[in-house]
Amino acid sequence: MRGVIMAAKSKTEELTDLLKELEATTPDIEASAVVSVDGLMIASSLPRDVEEDRVAAMSAAMLSLGERTATELARGGLSEVYVKGENGYVVLMASGENAVLTALARKDAKLGLVFLDMKRTAQEVAKLL
Repeated sequence: MRGVIMAAKSKTEELTDLLKELEATTPDIEASAVVSVDGLMIASSLPRDVEEDRVAAMSAAMLSLGERTATELARGGLSEVYVKGENGYVVLMASGENAVLTALARKDAKLGLVFLDMKRTAQEVAKLL
C-alpha cells in the first residue's frame, strides 16, 4: 500500500482558505483580504480588477487612523472601521497586533452578521500569524 504524501499548506494558502470560507458563509461579503499593518498584502480573495497593493496600503492607513481617532476621542479600543459608498461597504477589523482583515460587502449587507463573521475570521487569522 502506498501512502499519499500531502504537502503542508503555506500560511498564505491557509489564510486564503479562511477568506474563501468567510465569503462562502457570508454571502454579503463579496471579497476579502488580510493585510499587514505596514500595508503589505498577506493573502487575498479580491477580484482581478482590484489592485492588491492599493487595497493593502489603504487598509493599513484606515485602520491606523481609526485606532488613533478612537483613542484621541476617548472611545476605547477600536472594534472595526467601515466606509459606506454607493455600491457597498469596505469593512476593516484588526486581526491580532500585526494584521488587518478587510472585506468588501454588498450595499444591502446585514452589517451585524458581517461584523460577527469577520470577528470570528479575524481571530482565526490572528492564530495563524
